[in-house]
Amino acid sequence: MNKVLLVDDDIDLTAMLSQYLVREGFDVHAVHDGEAGALEAVSRPYSIVVLDIMMPRVSGIEALRRIRSTSQVPVLMLTARGDNIDRIVGLDMGADDYVPKPCTPGELVARIRAILRRTEGREPASTPVASGAKQLQVGPLILSPGSRSATWQGRPLELTGTEFTLLEVLARQAGQLVSKQDISLQAFGQPLARFDRRIDVHISSIRQKLGLRSDGQSWIESVRGRGYQLLVD
Repeated sequence: MNKVLLVDDDIDLTAMLSQYLVREGFDVHAVHDGEAGALEAVSRPYSIVVLDIMMPRVSGIEALRRIRSTSQVPVLMLTARGDNIDRIVGLDMGADDYVPKPCTPGELVARIRAILRRTEGREPASTPVASGAKQLQVGPLILSPGSRSATWQGRPLELTGTEFTLLEVLARQAGQLVSKQDISLQAFGQPLARFDRRIDVHISSIRQKLGLRSDGQSWIESVRGRGYQLLVD
């Protein structure tokens, strides 16, 4: 049974979401402030953390920073509807996805299951990313889909679940331009929504982790308005 840590200071909302998640087959533990949530997330094994951004004492962004300092557990952020800044900051710091509040329990469950499929290496049948557990090597990059692990230039490469999925999409089509729409369909199993910057923010984070090529250029090239391409030496 997948264990969900729900961190939100809205006690009534937390109770309602917890009941729904339990009915959907999840094991749920809830806490109501960011400090307790960050400590709980790194103290026990959870399949995913659902983390509200707006909380007293320690915000969701700070809680995410503390979690990411020691753990790569998948994190789904709950953000105020229309607050793009919080979403971008959260994704840039390693969140796997976000859901705008107020959200329906059904939407939350759907997002949780999508993240778990990606991070556990079990993609939907319609998504061509998962093609077995065989290692994928592109230049100095080695991806192991079965264990969701990566090495870069002979060293372990720390990636969030979403970053791994996006990098795998590009690696399987290395040297080719992949449109954002195709990336969204292959990585997330859904069309790219208008004004959705998740892909851009995650790609930016991956670029930082890969560093620069010997010519000073990024390993992931962007073509404005079209998509991204993983370069091959």
